[in-house]
Amino acid sequence: MKLVLKIVGGLVALVILFVGGTLIYISTALPNVEPAPNLTVELTPERIERGEFLAKNVYVCMDCHSDRDYSRFALVVDENTLGKGGNLFGLEHGFPGDYYAKNLTPYHLGDWTDGEIFRAITTGVNKNGDALFPIMPYTNYRRVDKEDIYDIIAYLRTLEPIEHNVPASSSAFPMNFIINTIPQNETAFTERPDISDRVAYGEYLTVAGSCADCHTPIDERGGRIPGMDYAGGMDFNMPTGGTVYSANITPHETSGIGAWTEEMFIARFKQFQDSTKAINQDLVEPGTFQTEMPWRFYSKMSEEELGAIFAYLQTLEPVENSMTRFVAEAD
Repeated sequence: MKLVLKIVGGLVALVILFVGGTLIYISTALPNVEPAPNLTVELTPERIERGEFLAKNVYVCMDCHSDRDYSRFALVVDENTLGKGGNLFGLEHGFPGDYYAKNLTPYHLGDWTDGEIFRAITTGVNKNGDALFPIMPYTNYRRVDKEDIYDIIAYLRTLEPIEHNVPASSSAFPMNFIINTIPQNETAFTERPDISDRVAYGEYLTVAGSCADCHTPIDERGGRIPGMDYAGGMDFNMPTGGTVYSANITPHETSGIGAWTEEMFIARFKQFQDSTKAINQDLVEPGTFQTEMPWRFYSKMSEEELGAIFAYLQTLEPVENSMTRFVAEAD
């Protein structure tokens, strides 16, 4: 019996050493990515203009990194806070830690090189080499055209500096270890397709816009549920009260957008294009339906671009996933 106990004790000790060693390696040696590239983005008017369009209306960087007004339907961003950062995506919202959107204005990024910004956007590590949580979807941004990222960097350089110090983000166990394994050097940059190739261009825009990130449900471990891509059902706890679930945007005839026409799809976005709409027409009362979908940003895409997205979504596998879109907070 003593021999058995010694053997078991030895095995337990080996397991502890192995696990401990692995965790030490993950927390100290990772993320292991290449140094930031030696990169200088030319601040041409064309780059800045396109970068502004991408940062606001396709990649929607300004949605997460600016002050949001949840009292207005589909959210309204304060134009005086563009890039300010500070929005919390935290434990209270179902995230495995407290993650704050960073200040993207020159107040914070002024001492970053263009290469360091590029590396953060595409590989997921900051200036100091620390891992970023992929609420900033760098796993998508490593798949787009480098020129898009250059344009966004050019635009960020022109933002008005806003003196706002954002709290440090933190991860709960075990994400405090897992997060270091997510950044990687492997990229799949691709040339932006011609808009005449509607399906390919639409797929490109859905990747750049990170549509799948919100429209694919996840399991209790935070991984996407297989076979449910774009089928909706991801839950969002709203500051106004209640829980909203993302829509099914697969071409399923009854629970998705299979019965929609392209004109209906475009019109759904374009109804939010007029930002001068009177405030009393879209106020959200506490406990009533609100959305995390940044309609007001995406609505500024052209009809051709929105039509391309629709064309791509129609090629997806239809998935039946009916749901209640909003559940009010219990009294």
